[in-house]
Amino acid sequence: MKARDIMHRGVECIPAHETLERAARRMRELDVGSLPICDHDRLTGMITDRDIVVKCVALGHDPATMTAGDLAQGTPRWIDAGASVQDVLREMKQNQIRRLPVMENKRLIGVISEADLAASLDEGQLAEFVSRVATPHR
Repeated sequence: MKARDIMHRGVECIPAHETLERAARRMRELDVGSLPICDHDRLTGMITDRDIVVKCVALGHDPATMTAGDLAQGTPRWIDAGASVQDVLREMKQNQIRRLPVMENKRLIGVISEADLAASLDEGQLAEFVSRVATPHR
């Protein structure tokens, strides 16, 4: 099984210049907890509903003026569509990430989430993944 076999297709990006308020509304409309941040078809990061609360609202910033790009930090983690599920698990565990963008020919084609893994892994693999990723960052 490859990354493309377990990913969620039809992923939608939020432009880096878009406000966090708009990102939150889009998450609500799509019933998702995260969106990839893209700048001219280039993946620049991932934004989560938790990011909006913790890094914007809780710090007193205005989500109507702060942009998705303001929260895009560092180089985003991603995986090639042809990578094995073991490679996906390794990438997510090593980086303690719950959502992993899937790229093919430098284009974002999907995202792998914990729910996608739950539907594709056996109980032992899933339990080991959750125990590694759910460990708090220190």
